[in-house]
Amino acid sequence: MNYRIIPVTAFSQNCSLIWCEQTRLAALVDPGGDAEKIKQEVDDSGLTLMQILLTHGHLDHVGAAAELAQHYGVPVFWPGKRR
Repeated sequence: MNYRIIPVTAFSQNCSLIWCEQTRLAALVDPGGDAEKIKQEVDDSGLTLMQILLTHGHLDHVGAAAELAQHYGVPVFWPGKRR
């Protein structure tokens, strides 16, 4: 498992891009903002984004989740949401 921290928003919150090195399948964790910056990181990585994971519902952790989920056609999961 690998990861890359993507600082987002003016407060530099951590959005994490995590992936399996063998499969190149990835997830985003807490995409709080700066959707275009996150898209660029994902697209430049050559990874296949499979899902977005949210640790909790504060705006600085979920701000870009809907836009990214729609752009990549992936589901969003958060505490309490079942598959």
